[in-house]
Amino acid sequence: MSDVKKVVLAYSGGLDTSVIVKWLQETYDCEVVTFTADIGQGEEVEPARAKAEALGVKEIYIEDLREEFVRDYVYPMFRANTIYEGEYLLGTSIARPLITKRLVEIANQTGADAISHGATGKGNDQVRFELGAYALKPGVKVIAPWREWDLNSREKLMAYCQQHDIPVDFSSQKKKSPYSMDANLLHISYEGGNLEDPWVEAEEDMWRWSVSPEAAPDEPTYVELTYERGDIVAIDGVPMRPHDVLSKLNQLGGDNGIGRLDIVENRYVGMKSRGCYETPGGTIMLKAHRAIESLTLDREEAHLKDELMPKYAKVIYNGYWWSPERRALQAAIDETQKHVSGVVRMKLYKGNATVAGRRSDASLFDESIATFEDDAGAYDQKDAEGFIKLNALRLRIAAGKGRQQD
Repeated sequence: MSDVKKVVLAYSGGLDTSVIVKWLQETYDCEVVTFTADIGQGEEVEPARAKAEALGVKEIYIEDLREEFVRDYVYPMFRANTIYEGEYLLGTSIARPLITKRLVEIANQTGADAISHGATGKGNDQVRFELGAYALKPGVKVIAPWREWDLNSREKLMAYCQQHDIPVDFSSQKKKSPYSMDANLLHISYEGGNLEDPWVEAEEDMWRWSVSPEAAPDEPTYVELTYERGDIVAIDGVPMRPHDVLSKLNQLGGDNGIGRLDIVENRYVGMKSRGCYETPGGTIMLKAHRAIESLTLDREEAHLKDELMPKYAKVIYNGYWWSPERRALQAAIDETQKHVSGVVRMKLYKGNATVAGRRSDASLFDESIATFEDDAGAYDQKDAEGFIKLNALRLRIAAGKGRQQD
């Protein structure tokens, strides 16, 4: 252990990571550098500085990464209409590559030998952090305290704090939510507590970002989203930066009871896990993006994207953002977005985000061809007969050989 002289820790300022600072100092006899990222979790990150200083940390990094997070990670992911296992919008998964990148960059900048994180040995985050770290810095050492120490309960962590005079707000800790939560601009997740029983309905007072659909306003909210090359650049005609777009859609969606999700997912480490998520802005973005693509993408281009998406989602969920396959998939996805520009009007009402209109100068929708009225010869319906017969040829041959299905 003596080969580790300096470690960069992903530090939240909470109980677990505060214990980790002291544990690293004692166990590895090393200097600890802390890195705290603001990716829109909705809590002040600056108090982490005072907590780190009280633990004897000399090099403290606190950074606002909200714009980079949405611009370079969330937006590229949403160009693919990405969902994991049919429902999950990957709010936790997509934040890990950015945090890992900064951990590695700070390690290089400070001459650190290792990085460290507070992910447990049961979850996906340990995989995401470490796969990313090894992809970006092959020789880096990763220290995962939850896989090494015996502080495997809340009581042991609190006792460790008292024993080592770690400054933790014990009064607030006693009122801590029973759920394990993770938040960023894209979502907030809830696990643990009574959610460990998949039959138990989530309590209404658990949700933090949204009203219940039943309590949402009786009048719908309409919002117009302007797209350029697959990304939202304005809301109701007002240009906005990516992270401001997502913040605004979170507010509008939450006010209308949109974006709640309760799922049992398959973790990469092998177990099933029940979790609840709030992703109000992302839910609106997914619906709206598919709407603008429905106008602007060629049929086979759109269908190819739909075939690639589950693979792309799995790559991100499992922690392979920095892999060659993700870059290859991203290049293909981004190629399809060249003409995905226009405006989508969304109707937000009591938990539902529905498309109320879409328009684009790059639209492939031709009303003169699609009309049920007189098309003035734009489409010759007689052409359909030969098209059908050619496509039926193999079926007719098989049927002639007695291969009809039972």
